[in-house]
Amino acid sequence: MRSPIVLVPACTRQFGDFPYYGAQIKYVDAVVHGAGCAPLVLPAVGQAMDLETMLAICDGILLTGSASNVHPSHYGQDVYDPALPQDPARDATTLPLIRAALRRGIPVIAVCRGFQEMNVALGGSLYQAVQDVEGKMDHRENPDLPLEEQYGPAHVIMIEEGGQLQRILNGATQTWVNSLHGQGVDRLADGIAIEARSDDGLVEAFSVPSAPGFSLAVQWHPEWRLLDNPDSMKIFGAFGDACRSYLENKGSAVP
Repeated sequence: MRSPIVLVPACTRQFGDFPYYGAQIKYVDAVVHGAGCAPLVLPAVGQAMDLETMLAICDGILLTGSASNVHPSHYGQDVYDPALPQDPARDATTLPLIRAALRRGIPVIAVCRGFQEMNVALGGSLYQAVQDVEGKMDHRENPDLPLEEQYGPAHVIMIEEGGQLQRILNGATQTWVNSLHGQGVDRLADGIAIEARSDDGLVEAFSVPSAPGFSLAVQWHPEWRLLDNPDSMKIFGAFGDACRSYLENKGSAVP
């Protein structure tokens, strides 16, 4: 049997005089070395995307982190800070992709921006500046520090008893995570189950129990130094197993 194909939706970025579609290497590597699957970067072409073809090709989806934010018009708000980058082409690509993939039972794993866009795609909203919300701590990284320190352990998360994340992490009740985000979940979409919270109550992980396939969204970055982090390897390993199961069942389905 072939390897499962995991779509990695790209961002739009400007390099020099030209715009590019791109995905960070660490996410693509996580598909290969963590999930054991074959990555396929999906350009952010928005409404020009042939959604049915993409869903037929793939056996899983990884929604990556990004410097950009989901445009707040998708959850009924105005832009809080115009200085923060947006990526409307990615929004137009990922939001319908998420909804369609979850309906079909295609395994989905989401990281940071992907975590936020999954909540928005399903009808939830975001804090546009968590650090300005009373009772919430500042979850942003210090950009003046080296990357190793920016992505270092920042705070503990409390893992929900009996949830999917706890099963994946062999019964753990808490773990340390990195923290590099200014936005976060405000109103949780209907049908989402919280899998972990930080000390200040901010949602750090969730799943979609109503989806027929694997779904897990995390606010931190498990793809960073993946091979050195047993918890991250378990998370991507569970996703990879789900992709293989989806591919096997798809291959054995009777037309």
